[in-house]
Amino acid sequence: MTDKINAVRGRRKSKTVSEKKDKVSANKSSPNTVTSNKLELLVTIVNKKKAEFYTDLLQSFDVNMQVTAFGRGTADAKMLVYLGLADSEKAVIFSVIQQNMLGNALSMLEYKFKTIKDGKGVAFSVPLTSVIGTLIFRFLSNNRMSVKEEK
Repeated sequence: MTDKINAVRGRRKSKTVSEKKDKVSANKSSPNTVTSNKLELLVTIVNKKKAEFYTDLLQSFDVNMQVTAFGRGTADAKMLVYLGLADSEKAVIFSVIQQNMLGNALSMLEYKFKTIKDGKGVAFSVPLTSVIGTLIFRFLSNNRMSVKEEK
């Protein structure tokens, strides 16, 4: 009798383990899975007045960390008038983004640069080659997987 119970338990365990593996492999974007996606530093330069709009826009692409620095353009007044740029105060937004989200983010930025009034800007990315620690990587890649601490 106990042999039958153990056999049934063994089938249940193997079935649940294989079901879990299927769920994890089918749902790669689950917040509980570890991504092996590389990170990139996205640099966006926009008018100072539009900085908050663009930081909110980029946050919708799973950007978990952003830093905004304010600055002033280097072109003189004559050049600004010639190019049709009246405002020289700029915001430089540094965002850490997953590589698989980068293409969508850049295409959305390009679309917004063309369609928003006074919303022109420049965006480019730089690949990050390494990050110290798995917790920092998980934070930067916006992976909410819980980590159990050992006592």
